[in-house]
Amino acid sequence: MKRERAMVPQAEFRSYYGRPVLKPPLWHEPHMPTYLYLGGLSGVSSSMAVMARLTGRPRLDRTARVAAAAGAALGAGLLTAELGRPERFLNMFRLFKPSSPMSVGSWILAAQGGLSAAALASDMTGILPLAGDGALLAGAVIGPLTATYTAVLVADTAVPVWHEAYRELPFLFAGSAMAAAGAAGMLGTPRAQAGPARAVAVLGAAVETVAGGVMERRLGLVGEPYTTGRAGRLMRAARALTIGGGLLAAVAGRGRALTALSGIALTAGSLCTRFAILAAGRASAADPKYTVVPQRERLDAAS
Repeated sequence: MKRERAMVPQAEFRSYYGRPVLKPPLWHEPHMPTYLYLGGLSGVSSSMAVMARLTGRPRLDRTARVAAAAGAALGAGLLTAELGRPERFLNMFRLFKPSSPMSVGSWILAAQGGLSAAALASDMTGILPLAGDGALLAGAVIGPLTATYTAVLVADTAVPVWHEAYRELPFLFAGSAMAAAGAAGMLGTPRAQAGPARAVAVLGAAVETVAGGVMERRLGLVGEPYTTGRAGRLMRAARALTIGGGLLAAVAGRGRALTALSGIALTAGSLCTRFAILAAGRASAADPKYTVVPQRERLDAAS
């Protein structure tokens, strides 16, 4: 069917009384980005603790258990602060709704916190070692979910730059979490036992860098907030820190100074990534073109 020629120019990107088409995310800084960072750190650290236990590295095992428990506890505290009142966090456990990323994520976070705390307590006190090992293994199973469920949480929104990136965000979050956990393992463990932590850090840096590049190229106009403004500056800083930290991690076994520089760079890069994602979401919701242009393109393709 031949379309009629438009007699008037397309409307400019305006919204009702100058207001955005979408409400911007109401999440606060530094609460929410730091919570996203800590959740990823906790999840991957739980899995890394099992890796250390199986390869006979007790110091790395202890460091990873501490990182997992501390990340889960601090993350839950930040999430509670973000919600405003503690009872709002507790209300999430009144039911389990598989179709809700927030409901599923709340239960995952609760399980991660309890299991990581039990695994650490058993290791430090020597009480109930079998139960502690069971908690450690269970935490390692839940760990990858803890590290990535927040990607599903942000993608399951109307914010274009998040929703359209649903394919890459889990890989981006997973890579960032691996880099953060590897950094914590390197910083808290003697070099002789930190080999698995270095490997996790290098792999995480590579996954995060590739996922971020693929995401920006695939999204096109919708992904513009990731490359411009405050979000763009943060994302570029995150990429530089992550790549630099990953390269240093590959050779960090040769010196303590290299280990420290790598760990600090990877930690800063992971945090910058989370802050960049929040900033990009706000910019995406504030500008109507990121909502209107894709809608028009879909209508044109369907006609």
